[in-house]
Amino acid sequence: MFRFICVVIFLVTFLILSIPVFLVEWIIGKFNRQKRDYSSLRIVQWAFKVILKFTSVKTTVIGEEHVPDEPVLFIGNHRSFFDILLTYSRCRRLTGYVAKKEMEHIPLLSTWMRYLYCLFLDRENPKEGLKTILQAIDYVKNGISICIFPEGTRNKGEELSMLPFKDGAFKIATKTNCAIIPVSMNNTCAIFEKQFPRIKKVHVVIEYGEPIYPNNLDKEDKKHIGSYVQNIIQETIRKNADLV
Repeated sequence: MFRFICVVIFLVTFLILSIPVFLVEWIIGKFNRQKRDYSSLRIVQWAFKVILKFTSVKTTVIGEEHVPDEPVLFIGNHRSFFDILLTYSRCRRLTGYVAKKEMEHIPLLSTWMRYLYCLFLDRENPKEGLKTILQAIDYVKNGISICIFPEGTRNKGEELSMLPFKDGAFKIATKTNCAIIPVSMNNTCAIFEKQFPRIKKVHVVIEYGEPIYPNNLDKEDKKHIGSYVQNIIQETIRKNADLV
């Protein structure tokens, strides 16, 4: 429980102290939008790294050199709230995450998310969902990477299982031909979800796959690109199961 209490205290303190920081960031943005974007990115990454320090999680990262220095679509399996902290704290470029619509109503946290080009997806409204995907496509065209977990929600099943991927997410790549980077994560739910509300010191593995450019795929693989990417992630988490 000690780790959980430390994380909660830090998170609440960080969000409260963010109030004057938002004003400073807003002023910076009036003169230099890119400078504001990257300062916001580094501030949030610092906070995430502090939280991960509290968890004492040990992370093995494989294949990070595969991520090109260009806007990409990160596609990952999703089993824990900590998936976001583990991956976002490693982003070198501006990256917006696609989150569920409900997070838009969390005070202060949602402000940081908007500063960082995160998008809020309404899974119950197809029309609004399409608008979110179109906005993500526009972000990629303007040099901002996008990360999405196409299972649609956290998978609470067996460790090596995955929910079917939602196909809509892949339009972000097929409409821009940006690289898809498969992100395979093992054992992340053991940090928190398995023994809620305790946070446990565990070992997790994150592997970044080689870039997949939709236009380089054959016709059949491109037609079923969601299944194609999901199979890569599924094979990778099975391969890495013995490392945790």
